[in-house]
Formats: sequence, C-alpha cells, structure tokens
Amino acid sequence: RALPRPAPAFPPRRAPAGAPAGAAMSKKTDLLDVLSEVKTRVQDKLGIVDFPMPQFIIIGSQSVGKSRLIESLAGEQFNFISGTLGSRRPTILEFRNVESATESKWFVLENNKWQHKPTSEVMTFVGQAHSSLGTDVTEEPIYVRIESKMCVDMQIVDLPGYRSYAADEGGRKLADKIEKLNQTFLYDQRNVVICVEEAGDAANLSSLRRVAEADPHFKRSILVRNKLDKYYGDLDKSTVNKWLEGHGDLPKNLKKFALTLPHWQEGTAPGKTLAQMRDEMAKQDLNKFATLGTTKSYLDTVGFNNFARYMEKRTERMFVEAIGPVLAKLRDLEASMAQRTEELQEEIEQCDPTQMLATVRACGMSFANCLTHVMEGVIRSDINRVPLDDELRDFHGYHQKLGCNLSFEPLPSADFGSLEDYIEYLRGHIKVPAFEVAINGGAQFTRLMFEVETFLRFSEIGIETKKRDVLQSFGISMGSVTWSDVVVKLLNHDAHKPLQQRVAYVGERVRWFFKQQKDPIVQFMKSLKGSPDEKLYSVLYSRHAKLIEENQTIKKMVFETFDTVVDRQLKQFLDLFKSTLQATFSNPWVFLKKTTAKLEDDMEQCLLPSLDDTKARIPQEIMSRTGIERTVARWIGDVPMEPHRIDEAVDQVQLLVLKVYSHIRSQVCDQVELFCESFFKLPLLRRLEEDMNKIELSPVDLEGYEARRSKLLKDSTANSYGLKEVKECLKILSNFQVKSMAA
Repeated sequence: RALPRPAPAFPPRRAPAGAPAGAAMSKKTDLLDVLSEVKTRVQDKLGIVDFPMPQFIIIGSQSVGKSRLIESLAGEQFNFISGTLGSRRPTILEFRNVESATESKWFVLENNKWQHKPTSEVMTFVGQAHSSLGTDVTEEPIYVRIESKMCVDMQIVDLPGYRSYAADEGGRKLADKIEKLNQTFLYDQRNVVICVEEAGDAANLSSLRRVAEADPHFKRSILVRNKLDKYYGDLDKSTVNKWLEGHGDLPKNLKKFALTLPHWQEGTAPGKTLAQMRDEMAKQDLNKFATLGTTKSYLDTVGFNNFARYMEKRTERMFVEAIGPVLAKLRDLEASMAQRTEELQEEIEQCDPTQMLATVRACGMSFANCLTHVMEGVIRSDINRVPLDDELRDFHGYHQKLGCNLSFEPLPSADFGSLEDYIEYLRGHIKVPAFEVAINGGAQFTRLMFEVETFLRFSEIGIETKKRDVLQSFGISMGSVTWSDVVVKLLNHDAHKPLQQRVAYVGERVRWFFKQQKDPIVQFMKSLKGSPDEKLYSVLYSRHAKLIEENQTIKKMVFETFDTVVDRQLKQFLDLFKSTLQATFSNPWVFLKKTTAKLEDDMEQCLLPSLDDTKARIPQEIMSRTGIERTVARWIGDVPMEPHRIDEAVDQVQLLVLKVYSHIRSQVCDQVELFCESFFKLPLLRRLEEDMNKIELSPVDLEGYEARRSKLLKDSTANSYGLKEVKECLKILSNFQVKSMAA
C-alpha cells in the first residue's frame, strides 16, 4: 500500500536571535527538513506515492491513552473529535520543536497549502473532517502541523482506534471498516508501528496481537504500556525487572516502554499545563522505579522522556538510513523521466497533423512486415502463448460468447460428448506434437495444422446411399448412363456437405489464430530495441510499436484493418476450398490420380537429362499415378449391367461411393496444410502491407488523433516539470549528504 503523501514542506527555520554561529538548526532538524522537502516535491507535486520513506503509525483501542500520548508528543492538550463515533480516517501530525517559539502555532493543509489557524478552528476543522464521513471510513488523511517548543521533533500517523464494543449493527460495521483500514497500514513494511496498550497482563494486549500478525518478528514495532502508576503498589525489587520484561509473555526483541501519561479527575480542570503534567509524570515514574532498584537497561524504558528521546533517535536513524534508497529512487526517476521526455517528443513529432495519415500507414506497414517474422517463429514474443488445450477452450469460449448460430461443427463427431473429450483424444490418442507447450506465432500455426487435419478426417459421407437413390441416378434407360456417372451423381448430391462444414471449422480456427497474434506482433516490434539482433531489423519497428501501443487511434486503425483483411481472407479461403471440393466431386476421377511413384536414387540421372531421357520419363510418370484410377475403373467394370442383377449392382455401387469418398477425404486431409498456406496464410502475408497502405482516417479518427496530440503536449509539459523537480531534489539531497560527510 502506498504511504499517505507528506505535507508540503515549510521554509527552513532559523535559530533565535543571539544564538551562537552554526546554531541555525541542528543536524537532526536539518535532516528532517531536507527529507520533508524531498517528499513534498516528489509525492505532492508529482503524485509518486511509492517512495522509500519510513513513517510512524500509532494504533490502539479506544480508552487506552492513544490520544493522550499524541497530546504529550505535541506538548499541549487538544481534542479533535466531537461526538461518539471517534476518528474515521488517518490524521498525519507533524510535530516540530521550535525553541524560539513563545506559543504554539497550528496549521492545516487546505488545497495543498498550509493554512495557519487558531487552535479552536483546527479542532473544528478536523472534527468535521471525521464526522462528515458518518459511519464510513476513508484512507484519505488529514494533515495537521504543530510548531512549539514543547513538541517532540517527529511525524506520526494517527489511525482510528479499534472498537472493542458496538451497540448496534452500524457500530459493528464501522468497527470492521476500521479494522480493514488499519490493516493496510500495519502490513506496509515501511511503517514503524507504535502500539499503545494499557499496562497489565500480556494476554489482554489485543492491539499487540494485530501487530504480531503483520510484523511477527517485531522488527518495526514499539509497545507503549500506559497507566503505569496503577501498578506502583504491586511491584517490589524482586519483581520490577521481570514485570518490565513482561514476565516472559512479551517477545524479548520487541521494543517496550512503560509510562504514565497526564490524567486528572473527570469533570475537573487540570491545575497545570499538559506539558508540565507530562514532565512531572515522567519524573515520578523514573523516581519510583529507581527506588525499586530497576536495572539501568530496564530503567531506560520507563517514563515519557525516555520514550521521547528514543523516538527522536529512531526518527533520525530511520531518515539517515533512508538517504541512500531515496537517492537511488530519485536517480531512477530522473533516468525514466528523461527517457519519457525523449519518447514524448518523438511521438509529438510523429503526431504532426500534416503527417497523421502517413504515420498511421507507416505503423500499419511495419506491423504487416513483422507478422511475417512472427510467423517465421521468432522467440521475442511471449504474449498469448498457450498449450493446445487452452487454445481450444479459448476458441470455443470465444464463439460461445458471440451467442450466434455457428456456421461450423464445433466438435469433429457427435460421439464426443464434450470439448474435454476431444481434447483428451488429441492428447492421449493422437499425441499432437507440442500439445502441452505454450507457444505462439509460426510454431502455434504448425500445431494448429495438425489439429485441424485430425478434425477434418472425421468427415463421413453426408447421406446413406439407398437403392432408390442409385436407381434414380441411373435413369430410365439402362444403356444411357454408365455406373461411373452414377457414382459422380451420388457424390455430388449431399455426400460432400460434412466435409465442407468441417472445412468451415478449419477456416474459423485459422482466422481466430491470426487475430490472436496482434499483441505478439507488437511485443516483437517493441522487444527489438536494445536487443542483440536490433540491427537485423528496421529501426522503425520499435518506434512504430510505441505509437501503436500508446496512440489509441493508430492502434484502432491498424488492428481494425488487420481484422478486416483476416475476415476477407477467410471468405476467400472458404470460397476457394468450396470450389475445389465442388470440382473434385464433379470429376473425382481426376483427383484419384496420385503423384509420381518414387524419387530417383541415382542423382546422376537427374543431372542434365538428355531429350531421350525426358521422353522416356514422361510416360512412366503418367503411368505411375494412375494406379488407383485403374483400380476404380476395374471396380466399375465389375458392376453388373444385367437387369436381374440390379440388387447386386446397387450394393457394389454403394460400396464404390464410400471408397471413392474415403479416398478423396484422405487426399484433402493430406493437403489441408497446403490449402491453408495457399488459400489463407500466404495471400494474407502478401496483401496485408498493401491494405495497410490504403488506410483512410475518418473525421472521428481525426478527432481522436488531435485529442491524443493535445494529451501528449500536456504530458510533455508535466514530465518536464517533474524532471526539473526530481533534479532539484537530487541536488538538495546530494548537497546535504556532502555537507554531512564533511562535518
């Protein structure tokens, strides 16, 4: 959780008139002022909350003396809260000890400026800030500053007190909200916790138990046990040290203090100032425990003055330790802001209104070029890398969310009860290569081809070929049509529809794959900057990636154009594949021819063949590919033509249709990767750059582009201002460090 922002720093305080030379301010006060100014510049002005600055937070239940401890640190009595609900937000209190002050001065932070107000107005202001929340809480703090010669020099965050009892449901809900609010502060490792408890049995220290959960080793915890005077009569020389130690019930490494804070009878006015009573109580505690023979190490943990002295030293030590991390953080900020300045200036130049369209097109063309590199299998892109099972789940989930009727079969066969059954089949039976490996780009496309080929092979013939269909296809005259024509008619009827439906699945899978590559392409373009192979690619890639990523208009135009081209290519793919299937089933005998039987073993025969060699080779190649065609022709020739053998002829024709379809399906599946490459991937890669170069900007796009440019100009101004502030902080802190080392 981010720390609450510190209040704006005050100008350095000067020593009172007549003070000796060099006494303008103590080293500790000087350090606090310097770091306060650095925090103010970085956190208040720049809004950077993740800053390595420590702070003290005070927690405790109601009525244990938490408010009185804060009053004692301030050196005077006050009461922020009026009403019964108590505090409901953090209050950041900055105490500054000013020896020259004749009276205390109170300030509150309003509109990011310190406003000096009378104490009564500050009480009212803070009380209203709490009461305005009703039964709610907020992490937004109130800032109060007190300057007094009675203050302890430190800054604390006062958190709402824990509620041990709630009279109604509203009170219980408020108590739960306060518990959660305080927990966010307790678990922040930069916070040092001051836990206030009433002195007594360790088993009753409820707030300390909460601290132990957040800081189990108590490295950043301090226990303050109040109302020590109640136990004066219970202690003697034999028990005092053990009591201060906690009788073994308190961790030894926990820093512990026991003290008595100012108190007086309810309903009466104190006869002295709170600062006077504070000092008297501190002296009383020390005297009492000294007479009991308390050892020195334990006596140093008794009384308010010892606690205040420890807190001042702890504050100084914490801030001294913070100088190094703060300097490192500032240098990192300076480097990142300087780089951001360059990037903003470069994008502003690219967003020149006269060059808007050219810039968008240039980004699109770079994107198109990098698609080729991603499909070649570059490893610089790890976005959208998925194993096959997740890929299939994402694909099916995407189409289910569309909520429309699918134009393809989602599963290869109705025998698969669910998608998970199909996934398990691919994993366990087919053993798809790289099934469990998270990949993208070209490697994912290759795996996709294996999966869609398997899917396509589940295509069965669309209808059952019945005797009536065979006779209907043959016609009236037994001599007018051949059995070969009958087979073609039956195949052309509805037999090929299941194959076409599964081809639609192939197309949708390929389209979805390409649309998932948009972010990997941009990541690849970005990753080139500063990489070893940066010189192998265009220097514009990383620049254009930055524009695509940060300029929503450019990103929208490039991605929409890419999606449009992919959708267009899907339609062309399906049309071409459909035409191929129609041609195949219209004349299946051509498709039944296979390729050349073998490759020559003797390489010498392939080199510089003579004309006679070529003449001899051609008939051999033609004959070698007609084996299946001759087999089918023989089967057709075996079908009887006699009318009285029509039943036998029908059975043979039905079997022949199944065999021819099976062979065509096998051939199509064998070549599905070739079809996807030829009808989808390669045309997409070739034409995408041309389409990107034809991008046009609509009036709405132009407005978005202008809005982006205006934002860039504002960001550039703010970043330059922030860089100036960071450099000033570095200068201030570095100078202080040098002076401290020289002192």
